[in-house]
Amino acid sequence: MDENRVDNSAIEALPPLKDLVASLDMRARKSLGQNFLFDLNLTRRIARSAASLNGTTIEVGPGPGGLTRALLLEGAENVIAVEKDFRAATVLDSLLTAAGDRLRLVQGDALKTPLWEMGSAPRRIVANLPYNIATTLLIQWLGQAQAFESMTLMFQREVAERITAQPGSSAYGRLSILTGWIADAAILFDIPPDAFVPAPKVTSSVVQIRPLAAPRFECDRKALEEVTRLAFGQRRKMLRVSLKPIGGEAMLEAAGIDPQCRPQDLDIGAFCKLARGLG
Repeated sequence: MDENRVDNSAIEALPPLKDLVASLDMRARKSLGQNFLFDLNLTRRIARSAASLNGTTIEVGPGPGGLTRALLLEGAENVIAVEKDFRAATVLDSLLTAAGDRLRLVQGDALKTPLWEMGSAPRRIVANLPYNIATTLLIQWLGQAQAFESMTLMFQREVAERITAQPGSSAYGRLSILTGWIADAAILFDIPPDAFVPAPKVTSSVVQIRPLAAPRFECDRKALEEVTRLAFGQRRKMLRVSLKPIGGEAMLEAAGIDPQCRPQDLDIGAFCKLARGLG
């Protein structure tokens, strides 16, 4: 949708988000992994990073709606916000009214919600994820990667580095492989702790993940998940030890891989070869 054709006057007339949250006494809950982002310049930068906002834009954990506002102001055609916190309905009420049929709130647990079935294609996820479930959500969505045009997500910097890491680096691991097997991923920019309320103890990073039309190498996803889980569960040990429960040395030799290698030494293709050996 062309931003110039969208009438955002009702959204722009809303009171500042920080004032609205204060008036309704909606404080971030640690149990839900909440850290609110009120700076509209930052949230609009995240929204713009998603590029096209045609079709369906899904947001997870909108909280009081900082990123939600930004997505709408940047011209999102259709936003579906999935939120577990029942308080969000009250805080988002004025935004729901101002946005009309461009915004829908779904109250529920994102871990139990099939985002890949929501709305119509093209479909993307743009979210400031609750840090306590961020990696679990990502692995779940990667299992349905082809349903999404892109995922523009905020993680702790350490997790972002793990998602985008290359073989041989200290950050390279299971998350790097499961992501790189099915998508291109890059860190776009960092957001400092003091941008959030309350301020987390770590820097955050916005990561963009763009699913491929097909996986880079042929293998079963569940098998790849199992091989990488065992391999990186004991990342300092040689693979013949960590992979012993599923074949160990014999499995590695059959795949043409040195049994004395450590998991961070193997690229995605090698792990896919091991995963095919499980079949």
